Amino acid sequence: MHSPLDSRPPVSQPSYRGADGGRLEATAYGDASRSALLLHGGGQTRHAWRRTGLALGRDWRMIALDQRGHGSSDWAPDAAYAFADYARDAQAVARAIAAETGFRPVAIGASLGGIASLLALDDPADPVFSALCLVDIVPDMRPEGIDAVQGFMRARAAEGFASVEEAAEAVAAYLPHREKPRSLDGLRRNLRHDPDGRWRWHWDPRFLDGPRSVNHDWDPTRDRLMAQAAALRIPGLLVRGAFSELVTEQAAEDFLRAAPTMRCVDVARARHMVAGDSNDDFIAAIADFLKTVTPLRT
Repeated sequence: MHSPLDSRPPVSQPSYRGADGGRLEATAYGDASRSALLLHGGGQTRHAWRRTGLALGRDWRMIALDQRGHGSSDWAPDAAYAFADYARDAQAVARAIAAETGFRPVAIGASLGGIASLLALDDPADPVFSALCLVDIVPDMRPEGIDAVQGFMRARAAEGFASVEEAAEAVAAYLPHREKPRSLDGLRRNLRHDPDGRWRWHWDPRFLDGPRSVNHDWDPTRDRLMAQAAALRIPGLLVRGAFSELVTEQAAEDFLRAAPTMRCVDVARARHMVAGDSNDDFIAAIADFLKTVTPLRT
């Protein structure tokens, strides 16, 4: 009799170099030649993709990356955390994966990761990805939604928490619609235990408030995103939370009109953090999309 664990894909811990030479740590689920690069949202880590990787890692190599300044990856010494910096890292890692496997990866990017992925596609004639999946992100986001997300991230960034349990209570207050997890192991992976005994979010505070933060040059970045969306020639999917605080139905419709190769799936009962709110439905949407993708050779 086989254990359910027998069906799990092999898991490895590859490491990559970003565009500026920083070390970027990853967890890879599976060992198939065709791969997907999973890029988390701001303030998250690669562990946000664990269930997705385990579910889909038999048919695809699902490579979940800690982006610069997050998780176990290096902090940028010059605090370079603009979207353009994340896009350059996405290009560097995608090319490394393609050189290793012979195929260009699919990009699956949530929020920050989605913007980085779309920006990375600056050459429509020679895309670094075989396909693109954006998770609840479009160029025209609700400013109130952005303020709410960044407000939560800032609220305890410096002070931290006395315990993982205290951090869990803060998350529960911010996400009252979500059922509390039975285990705090997932949350613990998104925290670092500092020498002063406090638990803090596992990202560089300069990501939000440094000299080249994620908010740097947003207006020209948004215009560039729209132009690159219009130039897309690879398959694309927008996975939107039906109750998203950031992506309205109108904004999604406007984006789809501008991006001819993109289609959209709304995930019921989900807000901006789609995978965390409704993981099974999210995985099903990604699995269906991947069935339609033919990886591009290098």
